[in-house]
Amino acid sequence: MTDLPTIAAAITRWLEDPTPSPSPLPAFEGDPNLVTPGVIGFIAIAVVAIATVFLVMDMTRRIRRVRYRAEVREQLRAESEESGAVSPPAED
Repeated sequence: MTDLPTIAAAITRWLEDPTPSPSPLPAFEGDPNLVTPGVIGFIAIAVVAIATVFLVMDMTRRIRRVRYRAEVREQLRAESEESGAVSPPAED
């Protein structure tokens, strides 16, 4: 069995930071205008934003269309059951 001082020494060694902390980075010496995205970055982000808006509009239109078709099928099915006719097969 190990005694308490040995365990304490092992825990202390385990908790110590074995590597020295890194030195701070040197200050940036370049022109800050050269590291900005500039006009090309702005155009790229604008294209992505416009494409996203069009995709969301298209998705909304398609979801609405599917919902309306399901509502019309349900109304037709209910009307055919009321009149006693055989209901049409479900379309998927």
